[in-house]
Amino acid sequence: MFTSVHSRAASAYKRVAVETSVQSADPHTLVGLLYDALLQSIAEARGAMSRGDTVAKGASLGKAVRILEEGLKAGLNLREGGDIAANLRQLYSYSTLRLTQANLRNDEKALEEVARLIEPVAESWKQIKGQGPTHLHPVLGQGA
Repeated sequence: MFTSVHSRAASAYKRVAVETSVQSADPHTLVGLLYDALLQSIAEARGAMSRGDTVAKGASLGKAVRILEEGLKAGLNLREGGDIAANLRQLYSYSTLRLTQANLRNDEKALEEVARLIEPVAESWKQIKGQGPTHLHPVLGQGA
């Protein structure tokens, strides 16, 4: 399968734009970008599921699980984050479980559930920017 020069150029431009925004972002913004990418991956999985595109569904859900496990959950500061960090860890673990079940069972309701759980957390995260020292944020850790 061949793609047009225009399509490849647009894809490369998008990739460079994302890399640039990540490289220049502060830790708080990076977490916000992870939430955005997580919700986007879930939406892509829903679309793929409705089209019957098993490969795209699996890729999108795999990306969503990696964001949860390697990005959001791995970045939690459980020592200093207290109950908030512990609750987020449980939310991320539950969300990973539900996304895995959604993939195995083609369960669109599970995808909707995870999106409903993550959206308010993502919105709240964006609203707290600049409030208090960054080391107190449960996902930014020491020296952020």
